[in-house]
Amino acid sequence: MASRGWAEIDTNFPTMQQRVADEIGRRIVAGVWQPGDPLPVEDALASQIGVSRGVLREAVKSLVAKGMLRVRPRTGTRVLPPDHWNHLDPDVLRWKQAGDAAALLRDTGELRRIVEPEAARLAAERAGPDAVRALNDALAAMEAAAASPARGGYVEADIAFHRALLDAGGNRLLGSLGRAVEIALQHSFDVSTQTPGAVEASLPGHRAVVHAVEARDADAAAAAALGIIEAAQQEIARSPGKPEEPGKPGEPGKPEEPGEPGKPEERGKPEESRERGEPGGHPA
Repeated sequence: MASRGWAEIDTNFPTMQQRVADEIGRRIVAGVWQPGDPLPVEDALASQIGVSRGVLREAVKSLVAKGMLRVRPRTGTRVLPPDHWNHLDPDVLRWKQAGDAAALLRDTGELRRIVEPEAARLAAERAGPDAVRALNDALAAMEAAAASPARGGYVEADIAFHRALLDAGGNRLLGSLGRAVEIALQHSFDVSTQTPGAVEASLPGHRAVVHAVEARDADAAAAAALGIIEAAQQEIARSPGKPEEPGKPGEPGKPEEPGEPGKPEERGKPEESRERGEPGGHPA
């Protein structure tokens, strides 16, 4: 059982290792441990979470693979700066959505502006019959969902459209990118579609993309894709579901911890306590 302030571990994962990695990852993204901070010593952390040392080690390994932690023999396990994280990892995207949804929305919008217009241009130049059919199928699903009273499935159909657009140009890296950022796209669409009238207003732009791809008009396809993105940014700005920017005091996205302002309590511990192996020292 979790203790010492740890939340009950989420059980919606197939293994305990994944559950523990999720809990630690969320805390890192939320700023409970800052870059350069050591994790508590293994025995202490395993006891706090309520799991075995073996499970904890496997969870740490998975976070090392995501670029969030570094393990060294003498310095222990320390948090790496966000620049090292794999921000296309689905788990990291989920944790960012929970920890700083406003920043994830901003990053997603900027990425889309850079990528999607040129992806639409490629699609107009290269798309074959199957790719065009996938775009039309996704558009039809969007239209059907928009016409239904509950509009169920609209966001899923919208995601399918944009993934089909990234696939249509035949560039496999773009296709993989679309699959990698699906969580970020869903988060963006969930927010933008809460704006009154946004669903209906988005359909003409998507139709324009399909028509331009079918007509092999690369410039028109790029312009239509950019128009969708700009409209979505305006809808997000007006959406009742728009997340608030992280507040202050402290740095954006950094929760205040007990003890020294803006820092985990462990930072205020004297060196002698760290040498005794109390949480925060994490000697090898």
